Amino acid sequence: MIEFNMPSFDWLIVLEILYVILVAGVCLRIIYETRSSTKTLAYLLLTIFVPVAGIILYFSIGVNYRNKSMYSKKLIKDQGMQERLRKEIYKSSYDALQSSGRYGSDYKGLAHMILKDSMSPLTTNNKIKILINGEDTFKEILSAIKHAKNHIHLEYYTFEDDRIGNTIKNALIAKIKEGVEVRFIYDHFGSRSLEKKIAGELKEAGAEIFPFHKITFLLLANRLNYRNHRKIIVIDACTSFVGGINVADRYVNDPINKNEVYWRDTHIRIDGPGSLYLQYIFLCDWNFCSPNKLVPEQRFFCELSDTYENSLVQIVSSGPDSVSPSILFTLLKAIDTAKEEILITTPYFIPGESLMDALIIASMSGVNVKLLVPYVSDSRVVNAAAHSYYGDLLKAGVRIFRYKKGFIHAKSLVIDNKLAIVGTANMDQRSFDLNFEVMALILDHLVAEDLRAVFNRDLLDAEEIDGLRWADRARWRRLVEKSARMISPLL
Repeated sequence: MIEFNMPSFDWLIVLEILYVILVAGVCLRIIYETRSSTKTLAYLLLTIFVPVAGIILYFSIGVNYRNKSMYSKKLIKDQGMQERLRKEIYKSSYDALQSSGRYGSDYKGLAHMILKDSMSPLTTNNKIKILINGEDTFKEILSAIKHAKNHIHLEYYTFEDDRIGNTIKNALIAKIKEGVEVRFIYDHFGSRSLEKKIAGELKEAGAEIFPFHKITFLLLANRLNYRNHRKIIVIDACTSFVGGINVADRYVNDPINKNEVYWRDTHIRIDGPGSLYLQYIFLCDWNFCSPNKLVPEQRFFCELSDTYENSLVQIVSSGPDSVSPSILFTLLKAIDTAKEEILITTPYFIPGESLMDALIIASMSGVNVKLLVPYVSDSRVVNAAAHSYYGDLLKAGVRIFRYKKGFIHAKSLVIDNKLAIVGTANMDQRSFDLNFEVMALILDHLVAEDLRAVFNRDLLDAEEIDGLRWADRARWRRLVEKSARMISPLL
């Protein structure tokens, strides 16, 4: 009997071939979909040189959802009405610029870019109030809630089940009993504690409350990344709040809270038509996460003709749902308009190439650029990555100050004592590409002067970095920082 020996099937070789094909496919996807060349290189290196884990990391945090619209922002489906609205928004915006004379014409290009990008109108006749820390902010919010007549819309990244969270909850329930409609969007990751008690109590009282982009499994990192980092309140269409302050006791520097560190933050209150686009953002986000869809009723929008004061306001938002990185583009254009001074406050500074170049060019062109950041960040890796950028800025003449009184969480920008910007976005790639953010641009020299004064007061509690000493720090420290910078596009 003749026996034939069949060659054994080597599954290991098959798996290796399949893995190579998978890596090649992922690399092609990275090259095709990733806009930043720096991030493209980082993801390629991870995918090729870190087996399996590199691919998992890319699909966890690297997929560009900006190319895949997460939801439609169109509240009005009728094309003819959309066109009429577009013309009206353009006309009212240019009328606002003309009414401000030479002062507004300096920012015509910036206003036009925002209009073209997102159809966010430039509005006039607004009253702006700068709110410092939770002490001022929550007092103002509770006062505005108390005077609400028709509706209260809230959208928060973090809303905690603590003393201030329950205080606001009780104020909302009191208004519901008076017949005021309350709608609440919360980020499912940032406000996890909300669901244990507060959400149920609000629902029982009659509020509508829904999570944004609900997380089914915490290990699904894509959903952890694309978070709603906005902090928005709109009351009766014409009063709104936006800025860096979430609802949590740590934002209130009160001995009763026993905070570990002093928390320094900035928020603003807008009374007037500037609230219009914040309401629009809320309604779009609401229709994404709630089954109870809303249509753009008149009562939801402040009349453009209403008169409060003289501030011009334009709102910018961006996220995985926007066609372009609107907030990054706005910051770049705003920096480009500067002729004398740029004052930046940010808790996280991982700017990327374009923003770094803009700041260096501004400083080398004679503009006085000052950057205020925390002395110690709440993330060692982010802190190290931020440090790696300081050397190039210092060489260009940028002055960098590190806040030492506590943790500075404010996100603000003042240009030439004329333009003030306050919002939720940090100066990092996460805010530019991964999260849903919003910020308010205010054209008013009085508001800009007030925010400039706040910046200068903060400098009293900060230490300026000496360029020579910074360049002379230990080699091992610089190596750690440069290593952190290599992965900064992923942070």
